[in-house]
Amino acid sequence: MEIAVDKIGSIAVAAVPVDELDASNAEEFKRDIAPVLQANTRLVLDLSRLRFVDSSGLGAMLSCLRQLSAKSGDLKLSGMSKQVRALFELVRMHRIFDIYGTKEEAARAFSS
Repeated sequence: MEIAVDKIGSIAVAAVPVDELDASNAEEFKRDIAPVLQANTRLVLDLSRLRFVDSSGLGAMLSCLRQLSAKSGDLKLSGMSKQVRALFELVRMHRIFDIYGTKEEAARAFSS
């Protein structure tokens, strides 16, 4: 899984490169996002391509948040589709993650 990483100022922005993040590819995502988590403490995950996520995908995102939190970093999510947002609200994950409409808004939120 090729994860493209851009920078907005000092904030890393990683685009999730798949339409579905589920049991079939969550481990691959965790493996491929690991170097990004190692290299950065402040990360925005751009979910604009994502259309479906299951519990394995949610677990992978939680794992990212835990790893960044362990080194006093933070993770913000952006570009969520209505379907994915509905799932996050259903399982109360919107209370755990900071969710923004755009990656620029998410990056700005780090400085406030």
